Amino acid sequence: MEMNSSGRSRGRGRALKFVVPIVIAIGVALFKYASAPTVIDAETGRKIRGSLTDQQGETLGLQSFQEVLRSERVVPSGPAADQVVRVAKRLIEIVRQAEPGFDWKVSVVDSPQVNAFCLPGGKIVVYTGLLPVAKNDDGLAIVMGHEIAHAVLRHSSQRMLKTEVLNTVMQGASTAVALGDMSLEQQRLVMGALGLGTKFGVLMPFSRDHEAEADERGLLYAARAGYNPQEAVAFWERMSAAGSGGQPPEFLSTHPSHGSRIAHLREIMPKALSEYDRATGKQR
Repeated sequence: MEMNSSGRSRGRGRALKFVVPIVIAIGVALFKYASAPTVIDAETGRKIRGSLTDQQGETLGLQSFQEVLRSERVVPSGPAADQVVRVAKRLIEIVRQAEPGFDWKVSVVDSPQVNAFCLPGGKIVVYTGLLPVAKNDDGLAIVMGHEIAHAVLRHSSQRMLKTEVLNTVMQGASTAVALGDMSLEQQRLVMGALGLGTKFGVLMPFSRDHEAEADERGLLYAARAGYNPQEAVAFWERMSAAGSGGQPPEFLSTHPSHGSRIAHLREIMPKALSEYDRATGKQR
């Protein structure tokens, strides 16, 4: 009986060594999430939690924007700059109603990259390589609306918070595994499996959800600014045709496949067309 009692005590001790660090880590992670800065999305009234306050986001966004301007060839004037500024002004006019605190800045970079982004606080950069694929103002508005939506929805701040919370839980799991009776090889296998699960099961789907959300919100911004939202499908078909080497499987990517994206855009198109008709005074 003594040996059985002693064995049970050792078993409970090992269990506590494993459970306690995880419980503490989860508690800390929940506190981080609950105490994170929040803003209210003017479109939906939903509370958005992120790692950064708007002031911190504005500071980091401006620093990154200035770094881009220092390291890249900026196009100060000409047809490309005129087109980007023209589209940006109309989109910003729509978004400014919901985000009066953003300090908007727009720049065009001379580069073959098919890319554009909007940094926290409203710093927009468009690469000239995007313009032939965008093809026209409507196509450009689709892309810029999407990138502006990322900034308005604080997606980068949300991802930072999600990563911080998951890292805290992973640190607790790592401590629990280290205190257990596993060999170093077993510990590496367990932590590797947890890391992959977190990456493919949480972070990547989270990013794909953000892309879908930015597609929808950006489409509405473009439509409200008087740009034809139907150009979104045509744009992504051109992007798909322009892509070399194809895309990785969707579950291995932070972005939805072109096919999934196009299907989603078609699904939400009636709502966007309604906004477009209202903005342009058209009737169907």
